[in-house]
Amino acid sequence: MAIKILLFGDIGIDDIVALIYGALHDEIEIVGVVADYGNIPRKNAMASVQYLHDLFNQSDQIPIFEGAELPMTGENPTYYPEIHGEYGLGPIIPEQEYSGKGENFMEIAKVIEAHGNDLIIVSIGRLTSLATMFIHYKSLMNSVKACYVMGGAFWVPGNVTPVSEANFHADPVAAKVVVTHARNLTIIPLNVTERAIVNQEMVDYIAGIGKAKILKPVLDYYYAFYKKRNPAAPGSPVHDALTIMAPLHPEMLTYQSLPVYIVQAKDGMERGHSIADIRPYATFSDTEKKHRIAFDLDYRLFFSHFMSTMTGERF
Repeated sequence: MAIKILLFGDIGIDDIVALIYGALHDEIEIVGVVADYGNIPRKNAMASVQYLHDLFNQSDQIPIFEGAELPMTGENPTYYPEIHGEYGLGPIIPEQEYSGKGENFMEIAKVIEAHGNDLIIVSIGRLTSLATMFIHYKSLMNSVKACYVMGGAFWVPGNVTPVSEANFHADPVAAKVVVTHARNLTIIPLNVTERAIVNQEMVDYIAGIGKAKILKPVLDYYYAFYKKRNPAAPGSPVHDALTIMAPLHPEMLTYQSLPVYIVQAKDGMERGHSIADIRPYATFSDTEKKHRIAFDLDYRLFFSHFMSTMTGERF
């Protein structure tokens, strides 16, 4: 039986790769997509998800919900077209703009009620919409089977500041809400996602099969950014694809359960810094939770699962 996933995303290229992976995998059923601001404005994110659903003949099957336009900090978001393209699709511009007919945000509760303990929430973008759901429906949110969040960097470099990862940095208030109130939360940080590399040989082979539509132009665009930033870059890290793969393949990652804190600084390099407490003698209050954090990746298994799904061949 396929696992049921409600996906929250800020629709950059790695979100698109995750959605393609979900569309092609027989054991994943995406039951809804919440499109947020983040890598691109929300209206562009809505248009991009609709474009992808049309491309994979899913338009009448998967509702698209209007997520957050702004972070809980009240700031105007920073977008990254130089990394992800204007629509999070690299060089691709959808022919149709967002029609304004997405599902109302509060209707997300009905999806959760319908699937209950069979549902897994996967958050691969800024955490504003996910936190909003916890603020409105804490008990309902904790009725789901599990919640997987791509975010954070633990004792490894961040990708926005020296210590902070983009999703936590963009809205540290929302990140704190989630780590404070979520039950059965798994965090997939840069520690492992930076190692989920798809190189050009993989991209070209997948493109030759033709099953994973548009994967090559979007990942070529993505890799051009990484190559410019670091000429030695071996390929593109598909942070969000790894996160949607994680519920299906627990053997692919190694985890520890630790208390997590999110630095709430308004600005500065420490804003959004994720800290895990590893002190063996520390004591914690009843309100503090330990969350499962991925610290190691078996790349061989990642390669096998990713290539098998994207090509339909066995690797």
